[in-house]
Amino acid sequence: MNEILAIAEEFIEEEEMGSLNHSIVQAQITTLLGSDKRFQVMVELSLDTSQIDLTQFGIKAKEELKPDICLYPYTVKGRRRDILRMSAIPLLVIEIVSPTQSDESLVNKFDAYFALGIQSCWLVIPTIKSIAVYSQPEIFTIFDLKDINIIDKVLDIKLPMQEIFDW
Repeated sequence: MNEILAIAEEFIEEEEMGSLNHSIVQAQITTLLGSDKRFQVMVELSLDTSQIDLTQFGIKAKEELKPDICLYPYTVKGRRRDILRMSAIPLLVIEIVSPTQSDESLVNKFDAYFALGIQSCWLVIPTIKSIAVYSQPEIFTIFDLKDINIIDKVLDIKLPMQEIFDW
């Protein structure tokens, strides 16, 4: 019985609660990235992280992480037999801060994502309408509504800031 409670508590701690602003921003970014035919955009995709120990990053999850948005080369397509945990590593992951999450917990995830070989990570903060684009764990650029575009130099992506936060 105690084991079941421990598993339930771990699930509750790791499961983020969605919100209106989180959902809107996720949809806006997905739509904008989806128009770039170089990439395949995926939401809430479980990434297989069994090749690294997530506890070294302060993450309680054991074998998977689920970013809000993943970006793969357009060559990645759906399959007849579905995949529950994607072993192929995306080019970009985007995490959107929800009201129940801390920025620190997401930055810890970024350390794990970079250790997996992901090239770029975005931290989207809807409450202040800003996005931090990480090119390495300690190197990032912050964009807000004073900026016309968000620019990811690593992946050569440019998106209009106003359209992301146009709500």
